[in-house]
Amino acid sequence: MKKLLSLCLPVFFCLLFPAFYMHETALATTENASGAALSITAKSAVLIEGDTGEILYEKDKDKELVPASITKIMTLNLIFDAIDAGKLSLEDEVTVSEYAASMGGSQVYLEPQETQTVDTMIKCISIASANDAAVSMAEKIAGSEQNFVKHMNEKAASLGMKHTQFKNCSGLDDDIKSGHFSSAYDVALMSRELIMKHPQISNYSTVWMDTIIHKTKKGEKEFGLTNTNKLVRFYEGITGLKTGSTSKAKYCLSATAKRNGMNLIAVVMAAPDHKVRFSEAQALLDYGFANCSIYEDHFEDMNFESLPVPGGIPSEIAVYPKEGFSHTFTSEYDTSKIKKQIILKDVKAPIKTGDEVGSLVYFYDGKKLGSVPLLARQDAEKAAYIDYFFLAVKKLFKTDT
Repeated sequence: MKKLLSLCLPVFFCLLFPAFYMHETALATTENASGAALSITAKSAVLIEGDTGEILYEKDKDKELVPASITKIMTLNLIFDAIDAGKLSLEDEVTVSEYAASMGGSQVYLEPQETQTVDTMIKCISIASANDAAVSMAEKIAGSEQNFVKHMNEKAASLGMKHTQFKNCSGLDDDIKSGHFSSAYDVALMSRELIMKHPQISNYSTVWMDTIIHKTKKGEKEFGLTNTNKLVRFYEGITGLKTGSTSKAKYCLSATAKRNGMNLIAVVMAAPDHKVRFSEAQALLDYGFANCSIYEDHFEDMNFESLPVPGGIPSEIAVYPKEGFSHTFTSEYDTSKIKKQIILKDVKAPIKTGDEVGSLVYFYDGKKLGSVPLLARQDAEKAAYIDYFFLAVKKLFKTDT
């Protein structure tokens, strides 16, 4: 009898509540441009591949929204840039100012004049999203949070983040009216910069729980840190990255993961609750890993023809590709349909080593995928009259073999 009821109940409810079932069916079959079913309720979302930067999924990706603590992705970028430039080291001491210690929201309760290493500050920002640590690092690097924010906006412009403006380094009390905003795609761009240029961020952003030691005049005290990104506990290949939430921003997340050589970055903004931001970011990553693959070319099988340089010495030069080529396919592909075409520029001497002199263009089934710049491997100086004289003499005395 119970088995009979379990079979009949769905039909019964379908007859009584057809609108409910139609709604559920519509949600389940929502598809992106590639035909994969994805139901994203967050106001804005995007999925990109880190190596190529290609967009695999988007929903209002350029919508300007309040970013909350995912603002700190840019703060971390500038911290690691300073380390790479030799201006900062992980062992450097950072002294906490009155202003930095006064930050509310997410914090690790740093006290005025307390000192911590850069390494510990990065840990506090990445794991616990500490506003006090973020401001302390801003002051360490730029002298003040205000000066640091100028560098944040300069970096944003250099990354092509067209829908972003920062007013602080933490995302605390951010407001579009005050001029602090970003978009899902822009967050993906700065996330890509962080995980691809500074992969060591994963040593911090994937830690689930850790501790720091507060060192003040009152003595030493242990303080626990718990990661705000719940995906680090279970998602295969997770590399980070950062959560954010305020009453204005709702729930935001930039989630990054790597599998089989493919780096994916999923950003959701203004999700209705914390569970949705994690489930939808996971759904985006799952879609990417299930449906996408990367074609890479490192030119092992290619011979690049020489480039004629009229009026140059030498009269022709070797060329080489600036970098390898990669493209993310969102469905199965046939490598035999990938065609390459070398296009060389009409150039004149002088040419310097490294000058762009052409491009290697890729097509799939007749559609352009992208291109790689071709560079000069050597100099070609402008020929003088004496060069033409010696060239004529050389030709005059040349004998057949």
